[in-house]
Amino acid sequence: MSTVTMDAAPAPQLSRNLTNARLPKWAPAGVAVLSIALGAAIGAGGGLKSHLQWGLIAAALFLIISYGVSAKVEGRRQAKDRLATSVVWVAFVAAVLPLASLVIYTVQQGAKVVDGNFLSHSMRNIVPTRPGGGIYHAIIGTLEQVGLATAMAAPIGLLTAVYLVEYGRGRLAKAVTFFVDVMTGVPSIVAGLFVLSVWNLALGFQFSGFSGSLALAILMLPVVVRSTEEMLKLVPNELREASYALGVPKWKTILRIVLPTAIGGITTGVMLAVARVAGETAPVMMLVFGADAINTDPFNGPQANLPLFIWQQYANVNNDAGYARAWGAALVLIVFVMGLNLIARGIARWRSPKAGH
Repeated sequence: MSTVTMDAAPAPQLSRNLTNARLPKWAPAGVAVLSIALGAAIGAGGGLKSHLQWGLIAAALFLIISYGVSAKVEGRRQAKDRLATSVVWVAFVAAVLPLASLVIYTVQQGAKVVDGNFLSHSMRNIVPTRPGGGIYHAIIGTLEQVGLATAMAAPIGLLTAVYLVEYGRGRLAKAVTFFVDVMTGVPSIVAGLFVLSVWNLALGFQFSGFSGSLALAILMLPVVVRSTEEMLKLVPNELREASYALGVPKWKTILRIVLPTAIGGITTGVMLAVARVAGETAPVMMLVFGADAINTDPFNGPQANLPLFIWQQYANVNNDAGYARAWGAALVLIVFVMGLNLIARGIARWRSPKAGH
C-alpha cells in the first residue's frame, strides 16, 4: 500500500511541470521586431553607418531576449530549446539575406537596360563607352558552349556513376573515385590551362567556343558523377533483386528500373553542374577570347560568352554605359540558370515513377 502511495506521489509535480506557462505563438515574431528596432536604434545612436552592423546587433539581441524571456516565463530547460531554435532562424536569415539582396539589386540595375534591343543586338561597331549594343552574341555563345559541355560531360558522368555503383569493385573503382574527388576541387583556371596546353598548343587546334566547352566539361564531370552516384545509391536494392528474380539481365535492369527511378535526382545533378559552369569566366578568357560580333559556329573563331561579356563591360573604369550593360547581362544570366533549374524540375516530375505504375 505504501509502495503504491510513493509511486503516485510524483504525479501532481509531473502535472505541474507539464502545465507550465508558455509564451504565445506570436512571441518569437514580437521579439524579432523588438530586436530589429533596438538594433537600428543602437546602430543609429552609436554612429554606425553599416546596416550589416545593425543586423548583427539585432541578431545578438534577438538571441539574448529570446532566451531571457523564455527562461523567465517557461523555465531554463524550455529556454535552451528556444535558444537553439533562435540560432537556427538567425543562421537561416543570414544565409537568405545576401542571396535575396543580390537578386534584388541585380534586378534593379539590370532591368534598366534589358529590352528587346538589348537581347537582339551585338556589340559590333558599338563604342564601349557609349550606350547601345546588346548581348545577343553572348547569349548564343553561352548556349552553345554550355550545351556542348553538357553533351560531353553528362553521358560520361552518367556512365561513370553507373560503373561505380553497379559494377565497380577493386582497385580500379577506388582509383576512379579518388580522381573524381580530386577533380571536384580543381580550380577552373587549371582546367583552362590543361585544355590550352593539350588541345590548342600541343594538338594545334584554334581558339574557339569548343575549346572553352572542353574546359567546362572537365569542370562539370565530377559534379555529374558525384550527384548521379548518390542518386543511384538511393534506389532500393529490392527493386534490383525483384528484377533479377524475374530473369531480367543486369544491363536491362539498370536501363529500365534503376535509371528511371533515379532520373529526378540525376537531372537535378546535371542542372547543378550546368549552373556550376554557366558563370565561369577564366576558361573562356583563355580559350574563347570573346568577340563583339555574332559567331554561331563554336568550332571556328573567337566567340562571346555572358560571364566574359560581364567582365569586359565592367572592366572599363568610369564607364556608366558599360556598367549598365554588365548588370543587364548578369540579370539575363541569372534568369538563364533559373530557367534551367525550372526545366529540370519539370522533367524530373514528368519522368519520375508514378505510384501505381
